[in-house]
Amino acid sequence: MRKLASIQVVNAVEPIPGADALDRIRVLGWWVVAKKGEHAAGDRLVYCEIDSLLPERAEFEFLRAGSFKPAQFDEAGTEILPPGFRIRTVKLRGQVSQGICFPLAILPADAPTDEGSDVTASLGVRKWEPPIPVGMGGTVKGPFPAFLPRTDETRVQLLESVLERHRGKTLYVTEKLDGTSFTALLREDEFGICSRNLWMDETSRTNLLARLAQATRLEEKLRSARDRLGFDVAVQAEVIGPGVQKNKYALPTLAMRVFNVLNVDSGRLLDHPQALALLEEAGLEPVPQLGTLVLDHTIDELVAFSEGASVLNPRIQREGVVFRPLVEEQDEELGRLSFKAINPKFLLKYDE
Repeated sequence: MRKLASIQVVNAVEPIPGADALDRIRVLGWWVVAKKGEHAAGDRLVYCEIDSLLPERAEFEFLRAGSFKPAQFDEAGTEILPPGFRIRTVKLRGQVSQGICFPLAILPADAPTDEGSDVTASLGVRKWEPPIPVGMGGTVKGPFPAFLPRTDETRVQLLESVLERHRGKTLYVTEKLDGTSFTALLREDEFGICSRNLWMDETSRTNLLARLAQATRLEEKLRSARDRLGFDVAVQAEVIGPGVQKNKYALPTLAMRVFNVLNVDSGRLLDHPQALALLEEAGLEPVPQLGTLVLDHTIDELVAFSEGASVLNPRIQREGVVFRPLVEEQDEELGRLSFKAINPKFLLKYDE
């Protein structure tokens, strides 16, 4: 589980030119703006990542003007996310700041204070999720299936030791798209579709994902792939276009771009060349391919690499990039060797 709030150590403190009252401090691989003199190298503190949703408590009220988010409810009126203060990427006096830091005194008496300790639950922090797009309702068949991986990558700022272990390896790079997550699967002759968290009714005419699956003949394509390859197949994709994340790419119709292909029988992800070959045969498009990179970079260099125009619409900045080996590989800390770098220019413009 992601540590949204954790005990970390300040790695460095640097002045911000022209900002007499502010420093930038290094926590893990992040730069965070803080009051000058508030932290020193070696200090332990509470670090809350971007996309943390802090609860409505007196200690966090100073965030209300710029960070408050109201509660979210599902179609039945049930609260699915409480109100709170969302931490996001900001720019202060020319310095990008990602996350927020607090002294250890903010913790309850029984909370752990060792470096790396997870204090997410101790502080009542939740993960902020954007509201469910219109058209994503419909009949729910169950939770997201346990036999498939979740579609979320770890940010590179958390992975300094992983980068060091895999230095020198060749990784392929893809554009990370800003859409909504979609999984389609075939298992024991049953076709299914899923949003990020739920298994949805594939026959629905009100659900955007179901309509897309029907329009693209996705079930037929997965069955044909199964017949050719001899195993059940699942694809995981980003859905983009009208009605999704304000259609930043200005697409005329809904589309899907695949980033994972799985052998459902074995539970294994296909290696990149095999996945691309399957998609070509099935008439499905992958996410934009950006070539390869030999991993010999610092965290800051990979974040800088994430900046650039989107392949789908060169008039806007891409959301970021994803790095993976050509042949699937496991890391002792990360699990699947796969991580992302998010473009700070994109976050500053679009991450509302």
